[in-house]
Amino acid sequence: MPFALPCVIFAGGRSSRMGRDKALLPFGGCATLAEYQFRRLSPLFPSLYISAKADKFPFKAPLIEDIPSEGGHAPTLGLLAAFGKLENDFFALSVDAPFVDAGVLETLFEVYGKEKADAYIARTPSGSHPMCGIYTRRMEPILSKAVAAGEHKLHRLLEQVNTRYVDFDDERLFYNMNRPGEYEEAMRIVSGKQ
Repeated sequence: MPFALPCVIFAGGRSSRMGRDKALLPFGGCATLAEYQFRRLSPLFPSLYISAKADKFPFKAPLIEDIPSEGGHAPTLGLLAAFGKLENDFFALSVDAPFVDAGVLETLFEVYGKEKADAYIARTPSGSHPMCGIYTRRMEPILSKAVAAGEHKLHRLLEQVNTRYVDFDDERLFYNMNRPGEYEEAMRIVSGKQ
């Protein structure tokens, strides 16, 4: 198993731009996008979890339920819940980023193994990708304080801590699906790879 930390797939978003729950859309030969992500990433990690508000999935997977809050669907709630469940650092990935591959993971984990930081976050020329990165336990008190204060902007939080941004050139690896047209394009891409 190449990567020693747990992996948490974040599937608790509102999917407001998609118009339906994107984690439950069929994808890549699986009944749901969440299952596709779970199956492809499971061989790479010692343990893998799905982060969501409730167990809405038609397959078996360990679930980490979000902490109830007025923040609604903010990823900060899922991150904080993951820290509450897990005993160590973890890799976080959004369910709607199905093309993040082992090469991306290797690069992130290589930096994680060499440099000390609070978080290790993927970044491309278009910007940073907070839901593709390694979060260390040093982030837990910071997240807890921010959530208690009603601050849920993850980008802003990462600017306030020792974040190590890890640069990648290929935007396609971080393609995510927010709208129906993006989902259809991702379906075309993945069908070409199978």
